[in-house]
Amino acid sequence: MGAKISEAKAKPLPPGVYTPVITLYDGTPSQPVNHGAMYKHCQHLVNSGMHGLVYLGTNGELALLNREERSAIVRNAKKAVTDLGKPDYPIVAGISAQSTVETIQCAKEAAEAGALWGLLLPPSYWAKSLSSDAILAYYRDVADSSPIPIIAYNFPGVCAGVDLDSDQLASLASHPNIVATKLTCGNVGKLTRLTSKFEPLHFGVYGGSSDYLLPTLHAGGNGCVTGLGNVFPKSTAKIYDYFAAGRLDEARELQDLVANAEWACKKSISCTKYGAWWFVGRQLGLKEELFLMRKPYTELKGDLKSWSVETMKVLEEMEKALPGREGTVNGGK
Repeated sequence: MGAKISEAKAKPLPPGVYTPVITLYDGTPSQPVNHGAMYKHCQHLVNSGMHGLVYLGTNGELALLNREERSAIVRNAKKAVTDLGKPDYPIVAGISAQSTVETIQCAKEAAEAGALWGLLLPPSYWAKSLSSDAILAYYRDVADSSPIPIIAYNFPGVCAGVDLDSDQLASLASHPNIVATKLTCGNVGKLTRLTSKFEPLHFGVYGGSSDYLLPTLHAGGNGCVTGLGNVFPKSTAKIYDYFAAGRLDEARELQDLVANAEWACKKSISCTKYGAWWFVGRQLGLKEELFLMRKPYTELKGDLKSWSVETMKVLEEMEKALPGREGTVNGGK
């Protein structure tokens, strides 16, 4: 194996743990986005020590939002972090669309709204007609025109099975405006092949959940993007903090708890959102109805609600005990 490519990109994605923030809606028939509730949730995540936030990802129900709503959500998040005195806090926005021309427009709108990076799924409409060359050209064309750096997002489960392999991602890494990848495919072998080739500042490699965060970090990855961060932001972020500080035994102990709690998030976004309400929303004074998925997705049945809470509860006491950002307790300012 030759030397890693180490030349830094102009604006690499900072390492750490990112939450793919859920979208909250009013409980009226048209389910408009509730920006007040999302503002509160955003500040809670930042104050809890989360290293960055991803809006308009899969957990954010990107496919169920129109472009005007997307921009408004990012503007609201930018205001929330700016009001905390952190205008440069890392905010990533999903910019995915099916055509190259619309995706470029989404990237420009995300930048105008205040996002600092764009998260991009591969196109997937009529997937069998998309050659590898077409997919790579899509990413490069978007990156050429995007005012913000691009993170290649690999999640076959929401892309008709389109699965970017390590060769494709390594090829994209050479583009000056493609700075990282998020691997929700959970393929640690793919992750390791990429970290063996690139230093983090050239091309960052992030896991798609926190249940394998410690293996990701041991393999040379930069961190992860985890839905469980919506529920337990301090606990998920702290694994990275412990690892970075060389406190490996504490990192391992916390990783074991996080892996078991995150099992609920694997079942559905609805389970994640219900857990976020149960463990966070209630403390913020937010109603359960705000945490429902947008229709046509239906509310969780009672047995799944109970199972989600019981599965996640292994982290409840740890989350309460851990300090938040700059030593604050319970995510307070």
